[in-house]
Order: sequence, then C-alpha cells, then structure tokens
Amino acid sequence: MSMLISYDPIDQKPLGEVPVTTIEQMPDLVSQAKKAQKTWAKLSLIERQKKVVQAYQNLAKVQKSLALLISKEMGKDHRRAGYEAAGTVQNTEYFCQEIAAALQPESLGHGAELQYKPLGVVAVISPWNYPLAMANNLLLPALMAGNSVILKPSEETPLVADLFVNTLNEVLPVGVLQVAHGGADTGKALVNADINMVAFTGSLAAGKHIMASAASSLKRLVMELGGNDPMIVMATADIDKAVQFAVASSFENAGQMCTSTERVYVDARVADEFEQKVVALARRYQVGAWDQTNVNIGPIVNHKQHQSVVSQLKDAQLKGARFLLGQAHYETPFIQPTVVTNITPDMQLETHETFGPIVAISRFNHISEAIERANASPYGLGASVFGGVGAADVAEQMEAGMVGVNQGAGGAGPWVGAKQSGFGFHGSAAGHQQFAQVRVLSK
Repeated sequence: MSMLISYDPIDQKPLGEVPVTTIEQMPDLVSQAKKAQKTWAKLSLIERQKKVVQAYQNLAKVQKSLALLISKEMGKDHRRAGYEAAGTVQNTEYFCQEIAAALQPESLGHGAELQYKPLGVVAVISPWNYPLAMANNLLLPALMAGNSVILKPSEETPLVADLFVNTLNEVLPVGVLQVAHGGADTGKALVNADINMVAFTGSLAAGKHIMASAASSLKRLVMELGGNDPMIVMATADIDKAVQFAVASSFENAGQMCTSTERVYVDARVADEFEQKVVALARRYQVGAWDQTNVNIGPIVNHKQHQSVVSQLKDAQLKGARFLLGQAHYETPFIQPTVVTNITPDMQLETHETFGPIVAISRFNHISEAIERANASPYGLGASVFGGVGAADVAEQMEAGMVGVNQGAGGAGPWVGAKQSGFGFHGSAAGHQQFAQVRVLSK
C-alpha cells in the first residue's frame, strides 16, 4: 500500500502518513458514494440538518487537535490555527440554518414550485492554506443538499483532513462522506470519475484542467481560482488605516491567502508617508515557528512555493524595484517581512499571484492610471479602495467579484471571483443553491 507522508514545513520531519487512494480504487469509492447518496437524499432537509449538526458537535472533541495539526502541517501560527478550527466547529449550526433556508421550496404561483434537489456525488478538492475552513465551506452545503461527498484534500495537509472526516463519520451514515488522499493523479482520477459535480479551490492552471476534464460529461462546477488582489490608496485616504490594512492583508498567513493584497497603488502625493509607515509597521512582525511566542508570520508551506516567491523578488530586483525592507533572497522555509516599491507592470510581483509576505507598492499620478493597472490582470477575486470622496466611484470601476471601500473585500454575501478568478461561487443563499439541482414542479 502506497502511503502519503506529511512533513513539517519547518524542518521537513515526517508528521504522519495516510494511505494513498489509487486510480484503481476510485471506482469503488464512487460506487460507495452513489449507494450512500440514495439513502441520504431520501431524508428530509431537516433530518439531514440534524444529522450534520450532530456530527459537527462531535467534532468539538477534536477541535484543539485540529488546530494543532493545522499549525504543524502548514506552519500557521497557533492563534490563527485556533481561530480556523473554532470557526469551523462553532459556526456550523448557524451555517446549516442558512443553507436549509436557501434550499426550501419556493412557490412560483399557479401551482408551480421551485425545488432544490440533490445532484448526486460531489467531489470537493480543497487547498492547504486553510485546510479545514476551505474544505468545510464547500463540503457542508453539498452534504446539506442531499449529495454524498468525496473530499480530496491537498497532499500538504492530509492529516487535518483525515481527522476531520473520520470524526464526522462517527455520526454520518457510512459512505456519505469519504476522503481520497494523494497528489495530482488522485485528483484527476476523481474529476474523471462518474460523479456529478466538482467544487474546487486552487490554482488557475489546475482549474482549467478540471474544466476541460468535466466538459465531456457536463459535470457541474464551482471553482475559486486564486487572485492577484489590488489596493488603491487615494490622496484623500486615512493613511494610517490604509497602512494597517495593506500590511495586515499582505502578511496574513505569511501571505498565503487568495485574497491577500498583492499590488498596492498609491497616489504619489501621499506615497512617501505611506511607504514610511508601512515599513515601520512591517518591522514589528515576527517570523518563526508556529509555537514560538509572538510569531505572526510562519514558514512558506514547501520548498517549491518558497522558490516561487524568491524568484518573483529576484525578478523585481533585476528590473529596478527598490527594497525598503527585506531583500530578494531568503533561505527556506521563511520569507521575512518585505516591502518593495517602484513596481512596474512587467514585474512578476505585479503579474503573478505571489503567496508570500510581500507589500508591493507602485505610485500613480492620476486615478485613471491606478484603475487601469489594477484591472490589467486575468484575475478578479478581490480588490480594495481607500479614500474619501470619490472612493466609491473608483470601487465601481474595479473588475473584481468582491470590492471593499476602506475595508477588505468579502465578508458579506457570496464568495465570488470575476474574470479567471472564479467559475460559479459559494456562500450566501445563491451560493448554497449551486450545490443542488433546480427543478420546477407544476401541479
């Protein structure tokens, strides 16, 4: 039996292992899911809700263990890992109520009714940066809608997923929720299997492959495909507030977050003050292992991702960027807090998703220039505008699924990307309904 080993990103020591789901095993896994789904779908929505809530109440007993595994497997500091685990466990009852309300039949008048029926078997493919929360955001509405779920977690965080699924399965009916461990081959086999829907959070490249594979059988898709979020700082902005957000958003989870601020465009009239205050705040951040005191920037998850960040920094340096804090090269596994200015449109820090604790700053002389550069990206997940009068007008021109004015993007309504950052969406009533088959019944 082939095993998938999980490694500590700090020292690459093994943390544990799980059995790999082979391509040959996938048909049996799907067959079990199909059989379990038929029985699961026969339960009423309220009966499924009660069962799911009960399963998550059972999850509370391993909440601390889940947080510890999040820290160990991907390096997230213990405070943030604790928030992720607690949020998943404690918000479930409310989340289930919201989903149940979204899936209630709706009268269309004249004897017609709009219904939300199960799709069948849903594959949930989740990332490593929020290994519990991201999986849960897709898994929960799928289960509530009467589908069975096969979770394929990132190979970087298999232990979190294994504990999560095994604990829920102490309550859920056999076969309703299963886990498929492995790398790209396992993911491809799952997408190509006889399933009904793929819910995916990950890279744009992987999303394109999934979309192509799903096309032959017209599988339903919900995909969040990353971002390269811009931030515009107008001359009328509260500079202290803008600085606080720029640094916090760029450094959260060591920058390994799909809605991290990746590009900051600052009005030249306030750029000197903004840059000085960004550097002063960035110096206060501490880098280290998750269990060290006062650490708020952990390691980059693996060597490949670390080298990707370093490569972008070196590219910026060669093309004339100026480092206000930090440097262009760091040894694995850490990237120190880094502030870079004079970013130009041909630099990878502007064109690529970075996934590292970098504040990348450009100056503009006219707001139209900032808007044009902010929108000059295939991505369109989140964006933010900080300013006084006129900030809302600038926000209206941003090509993103979620835009914040004097605040971060998201937090209310669906989690949705524009352009190549998303296909479908999740969260909110409309998002929950994407995990169900819409049916009109006329009597």
